[in-house]
Amino acid sequence: LKGRAILNRARQGDLISVPFRERLMLVVTEVNGCRYCSYHHAKQALKAGITPEELDQLLSGHFPDGCPADEIQALLYAQHWAEQNAQPDPQLAAQITVVYGQEKAAAINILLRMIRIGNLLGNTGDYVIYQLTFGRLGYEQPGKSA
Repeated sequence: LKGRAILNRARQGDLISVPFRERLMLVVTEVNGCRYCSYHHAKQALKAGITPEELDQLLSGHFPDGCPADEIQALLYAQHWAEQNAQPDPQLAAQITVVYGQEKAAAINILLRMIRIGNLLGNTGDYVIYQLTFGRLGYEQPGKSA
């Protein structure tokens, strides 16, 4: 119940603002390379007031100059978390709790798990489409031009 309450508050913008939430989603999605999640969260980010320039930087794996300073540590953690296959360094995970507090840190981690599930589903579905269409649609192999 507590996890569900934190999730609801995170999704509604109570614990984490909508732009912050979308930045977290985009950072993880950029690492995981899910084109469906990139598209969806790019639209959501623009609706939340993230500029097209900031969006381009986030989608290329960089943190924009104008990114709120109080979000940088969480965004770096999200990037590390995704790069480490959801197995972050325990000291970094503990530091997130120190910096953001227990409830907000829990919300950050729930959001990271949510987007990871979305990325896994999107990438898996894309690969299935690729296989079913003998490579005509879906997953594009690295180094292969469309």
